[in-house]
Amino acid sequence: MTMNEPQVWTLIGVFGAALLGGFTLVTTHFGRVVRAEIGRLDGTLSGKIGHLEGTLTGKIEALDGRLTGQIEALDHRLTGQIEALDHRLTGQIEALDHRLTGQIEALDAHLNGRIDILDHRLDTLDKEVANLATKVWRSS
Repeated sequence: MTMNEPQVWTLIGVFGAALLGGFTLVTTHFGRVVRAEIGRLDGTLSGKIGHLEGTLTGKIEALDGRLTGQIEALDHRLTGQIEALDHRLTGQIEALDHRLTGQIEALDAHLNGRIDILDHRLDTLDKEVANLATKVWRSS
């Protein structure tokens, strides 16, 4: 049996339609597979990123807690040392103030004694000059 030209063209059309249909099915199926794989990959990556985020958040919070504790401990230590230093300096300043006050009072008393002696000597000298003046003016 031999085929005529219209039959050949019909077979070519049928095979072309079958090929085109096959390509369409393969392309559609391939697109669905690619979308499914991308969705699976997205889910996997989202899960891993979420896990990593949770891990990092936990570690950051733990580190924050440790640093906060250490900073508070350091603050308490420094506060205690500053208060002790302030107390020591206050005591030393008060002791120095008492010593200086005592020395100033002793110096003031000493100078007042010297001034009293000088006043007495000046009074004596003044009386002697007055006596001399009286003698000199009366004898002339």
